[in-house]
This record gives sequence, C-alpha cells and structure tokens, in this order.
Amino acid sequence: MPSIAPPLQGQDSIRLNRFIEDNKERFVTGLSKMVAIPTVSADPPYPSVFTQMAEYAQNLFQTSGGTAKIVPTNGNPVVVGLFHTSPNNPTITVYNHLDVQPATESSWTSDPFTLRIDKDRYFGRGATDDKGPALTAFLAASFAAQEKIPLNIRFIWEMEEEVGSRNFESFVKTKKSDLKTDGIVVSDTIWISARQPVISTGLRGLLCVILRLKTGQEDRHSGLTGGVARNAIGELCDAVCRLHNPRTGEVLIPGFYKKAKPPTKKELADFEQCGFSVSRFKRDHKFHSMRSRDRLDLMRRIWAEPTFEMHGIVGGHMSAGVKTIVPQTAEAKISMRLVPDQDPNEIFHLLKKHLKSINTDITVKKNATLSPFKGVTSGPLMEMAEKAMQAGFGRMPVRIREGGSIGALPTLQKYLKVNGAPVPVTFLGLSLPEHGYHAPNENFDWRQAEGGIKMFVRFFEETALQKWQK
Repeated sequence: MPSIAPPLQGQDSIRLNRFIEDNKERFVTGLSKMVAIPTVSADPPYPSVFTQMAEYAQNLFQTSGGTAKIVPTNGNPVVVGLFHTSPNNPTITVYNHLDVQPATESSWTSDPFTLRIDKDRYFGRGATDDKGPALTAFLAASFAAQEKIPLNIRFIWEMEEEVGSRNFESFVKTKKSDLKTDGIVVSDTIWISARQPVISTGLRGLLCVILRLKTGQEDRHSGLTGGVARNAIGELCDAVCRLHNPRTGEVLIPGFYKKAKPPTKKELADFEQCGFSVSRFKRDHKFHSMRSRDRLDLMRRIWAEPTFEMHGIVGGHMSAGVKTIVPQTAEAKISMRLVPDQDPNEIFHLLKKHLKSINTDITVKKNATLSPFKGVTSGPLMEMAEKAMQAGFGRMPVRIREGGSIGALPTLQKYLKVNGAPVPVTFLGLSLPEHGYHAPNENFDWRQAEGGIKMFVRFFEETALQKWQK
C-alpha cells in the first residue's frame, strides 16, 4: 500500500493552485457542454438527451485517467465513474445528479440551455443544480488521482433526481456489490450566504398528492346553472383550506404533527450561529412579504418543520379573460415536506381520512413519497467534511438542515452497508441562494467552483488518512 502523504502544503499547495488556474477554462467549457444538453427529466425534449449526457460524462472520466460505466435502467441511465488506486485503499463515493428542472425561455434573460458568461458567473439551467457542483467535485478527484492520493473515488451521477429517483432503487439493488464504499458525500445542497459555509445534516421527506373533484360531465353556462350547479373549483379550494391554513401554513390534518421530531437544542443553537439574515433571505428569493420575520422561527420553518403547499390548480377556463361557466372538474397539486419520524404513507392515510370527512366526492392520488433523511452529525466523516470546507473557503462551517429532499439517499443507505450499519453520508454543498435553484436565470460562479475544488481535494486527503475499520 502506498505511503500516505500529509495534507497538501508547500509545493503541493502550489501545484493545486496551478491546477485550478490551468483548469478554469476546462471547467467553463465542460459546464457549457453539460448545460447545452437539456436533460429535463420531467419533460424531456427527446429521450436521447440522457444517452448524450451519459456518453459525455463517460468521456470525461476516460480522458482524465478514470473509468466509467453507463448503467441502463427502466428510465434514464446512471453513470458510475471511478478513479481507482488500490483495493487496499479506502473508497469514497460522490453523488450528484445531471438531470434538471424545466425552463421556460420567456422568463429567462438568455437561452437557458446556452451557457451565458458574465465575468465569473455562469448562467444556464443546471449550472448550480447540479452540473456545476458535479464538475467541481470531478476536477478535484482528477487532481487527487494525478497526485496519487491513496483513495478510490467513485462517482454516481443520476439522471432522475428531479422526478423522485424513480428507477434509482432498482439500479442500486442490482449493482450494490459494485458500489461498496466507506462513505458517501453529496454536493447538492445550499449555503445560507456566500459569507458562511454550511454543512447540512438532514433533508426533509416528501409526499406529493393530486386531489380531483368531478361534479358533472362538462362545464355549464353560469347564467343557466349558476346557483344550482356545484362548482368543482370552489369546493376543491374549500377542501384545501380545511387541510391547511394558507395564511399561517399550519396543517389542519388530525395527527399530522404527532410524530414530527422537533429540532434539538443543539441544532437550534447551530441555527443561531449560521449567519442567517431575514432581510437577505427575503431579497435573495425576491419575496414581497413572508409569513414570518422572526429569525429563528423562519429557520425552523424552512429546515425543521413539516409543510403543506399547493403548487397548482387546474379546471374551468384557463385562458385570458372570463368565460362564464361553472366548472365541473378540478384538480389540485399538493406536496407536504416531512421531518424525521414522519412516515409519508402514514401521513397519506391521515390525509385521506380527513379529506373524506370534508368532501366524499374528492379523490386523492399519491404521486410521490420520500422518507426524511438524516446524515451524520458526529464521527470521522463529519470531522473530515468540516476540515475540508474550512480549507476550501477559509471559514469553519456551521450545521443546518436542508429543506428539500434527495430521493437517492435513503436508497443508498438501505442497500449499502459498512460493518453492518448504513453507509455514513455527509454533505458538501456549493450552491448559494442567489444561484437560483429551480428558478429562471439559474447560475453558478467561479468563486464557489475554485473553493469547491480545494474543499474536495482536502476532503479526499483526509479520507485517505482516515483509519477506516474494515
């Protein structure tokens, strides 16, 4: 087994800085090519885009001294890349996803699938979620391989994260013997601000449902039937408002909060230290007003408390102007973010029961579920992550939770074990609020990429130094 060198310093540090400087153009070129492939998993322009992306990703590894396999699934393929050193060395796995959200060109200031460069900021769909962070981690791994850091670095690049990772479990279940690892690191989370690095320690779960109501065969003239015909949109809106309070956000489903595990005192103390700013949060997300302006209450709401949100309602006359009909069908699209100890299936049954007491004609269909997830909060992997982030960005990170969900992580812990226990997972995210996750004019910037390369290199060094129990 090769001797293990201390963390890069002196000439080694100079080599890393030179590598970053020499590879900036490579990063921009790679991100440009990745953004140009419109891997919209929810509504792909054509299925071959995912094959195109998989082949491009495979070529990245093969031209950088690594190997890569394209693994077909019943949906979009998964790319498994590897920088291998020795079977005697520890293995770390980096997870990212290469599919993206849809993008409506009219709400962008430039073509969302053509990278627009404004100084050191890069605009395009997928730039920060999650192609930019994926490319950042990849470049750090290629440097680690070049420097012969005694570590096997595996990448799992998924292309269905934005649609709930619906074929990921079959992939992991089939390939689990090839995916053995000592730890997993995820770079698909968001900081509070550019001034304060953070490490997320957990993700909320998810329950998505569609409510439908049909009160007649077709829409009818309100002058002839108004006051007699049942209005499907009105009744559905009434039901939704009896499921939750739209002004406060409180969920009104009996038993909904019963098993919701509140944040610990230590977690709340970490929240207080994270540098969160109410005014900056409001500005970054372009809100006119919010349900709360209390700092700690706001942090609890977005990270550690369950939610109920209505995302769309369909029915009646959807075009411009008013068409005086009484709608006979309506549909509401709803999601609930869930916290530790809440079971999505149990919440679904509570929802159905309460809905039946409100309006027996409304049907509810489960669209997607995902259990809440907790990463490591102590131990070697967390310590290495904190050291790495401090090395990359010059400031010790604080710990928060993440309000979103990543469907692949519960699956990876379900099938991948270390000494009989679920594989430990930590988060090294790089995205910022102003990067516009899922928003028009999504972007990434070179400062985060440069610091991210340094961060991941340090993480790989620390991982190689760790005395893993075999």
